[in-house]
Amino acid sequence: MIDQRLKSVVRDVNDFPQPGIVFKDITPILKDPALCKAIVDAFEARLQADTIDVVAGIESRGFLFGLMLAQRLGKPFVPIRKQGKLPYRTVAQSYALEYGEATIEVHEDAFNAGARILIHDDLLATGGTVAATSQLVQRLGGLVAGYAFIISLDFLKGKERLADYSTQVVSLAAY
Repeated sequence: MIDQRLKSVVRDVNDFPQPGIVFKDITPILKDPALCKAIVDAFEARLQADTIDVVAGIESRGFLFGLMLAQRLGKPFVPIRKQGKLPYRTVAQSYALEYGEATIEVHEDAFNAGARILIHDDLLATGGTVAATSQLVQRLGGLVAGYAFIISLDFLKGKERLADYSTQVVSLAAY
């Protein structure tokens, strides 16, 4: 099962990025091309490509598999970036993190109104970043088609926070 393969590779990093946080580090996955392919295969098997128009990946780890998934599904990829990183006119959304505050942006012309957007990130924790991304999608007239995560920390109840935007949540490994 992909769940067990991921859990055997993902490492815990204590006290990162601040004391008390146990960070789930996916970078060891990147050493294993077969596992990377299995991740994209698993997403493709669990998603309905005909309900998705665009894949949006959240900076920065959401870019790694988000772009591969978009390519596999034959869909455009849209980067959701930290404030000040995109070169064209943007729409911004501020939000609270588990350990601070942040602002994300998307180009104002990233997709057409009415587009169905799959939001991808490596990990779902409390859902703050993903909810902010969902708000950006809606502000640009898009529809949240669903979410795809490599890992979800279900004990932090991030899925519940996303239910107002979409109940279509795919997570390959849950903690």
